[in-house]
Amino acid sequence: MKWSSFFTSSIGKKFVMGLTGLFLISFLVVHVGINSCIWANDHGLMFNKAAHFMGSSVLIRLMEVGLFAGLLLHIYQGYLLTVQNQRTRSIGYAVSMGNKGSKWYSRSMGLLGTLLLLFLILHISHFWIPSRINQDQLQPMAVPYGGEIHNLYAKMFEVFQNNPLIVFIYVLGCISLAYHLAHGFQSAFRTIGLYNSKYLSLVSTVGLWFSIIVPLAFAAMPIGIYLGWIEI
Repeated sequence: MKWSSFFTSSIGKKFVMGLTGLFLISFLVVHVGINSCIWANDHGLMFNKAAHFMGSSVLIRLMEVGLFAGLLLHIYQGYLLTVQNQRTRSIGYAVSMGNKGSKWYSRSMGLLGTLLLLFLILHISHFWIPSRINQDQLQPMAVPYGGEIHNLYAKMFEVFQNNPLIVFIYVLGCISLAYHLAHGFQSAFRTIGLYNSKYLSLVSTVGLWFSIIVPLAFAAMPIGIYLGWIEI
């Protein structure tokens, strides 16, 4: 089979989905690590310094291009697979298998992915665009030993502190992420060829905890700011 034929086949699309999914999972690890800096109780100094590094490093900016490319490819391939699966199942089953055949979230990856895309657009408009494009929207923050950096920490309070609807949407996005990861984490490893039952069991366990801890950590940020657990 030619490479071009492979990547346009169902197996090839799933393989690309698996690889891009693992790449995006690695990004989540970095992102949640930076977000956790808001709990340092230093008025955002650690968080802002980490955000400044991510925005000023040439290497990180180049990796951002790869991140967006991987994200768009993941979305595109996911859409193609969803359409393909709907066509092949257009006749349907005489009796619905429900969760006996597969978990509802594994059958709803298209819907969960769409919710995540809408959440991501909102998130980019709130934080990525101000920190990368319209930096005049951000307040300056003085740092020890002189100099100033953009105060993205203050921007978080502006977005979440008095906006319960925005907080609710972010939490809903984190719930969608949790269910998306609950299936996608172990599915990605299966897709790239991991079939050993011993390692699959380990991946499933790690994936389950990952799909709980990471979205919960993300959700804790807007909730903590809104409820006053974090001080500006």
